[in-house]
Amino acid sequence: MSEPLVLRGPEGSITLVPGALTQLVVTAAESVEGARVRRPKRSVQVGQGTVSLGLAVAEGASLPGVAREVQVRVATAVSSTCGLEVEAVDVVVEAVV
Repeated sequence: MSEPLVLRGPEGSITLVPGALTQLVVTAAESVEGARVRRPKRSVQVGQGTVSLGLAVAEGASLPGVAREVQVRVATAVSSTCGLEVEAVDVVVEAVV
């Protein structure tokens, strides 16, 4: 994500810079045991209603299980912290480490 996300409301606007959104997504994703975000500056994308990210998952972990839990935690973090409706969290498992 290279453009700030601007939320407009009756009281004014709120600008969320890419680095803040990326850090929020990374923190939420890495709170799942066995998940690590790969190349956060390049692999994390946040748009209106969607988030995508690349993961490395620990060897022996359930890949679908880790990915699903990352989807839930990222969607919850973005919607509760930023007030954004998250329609989809796309996860790509890029490596098993």
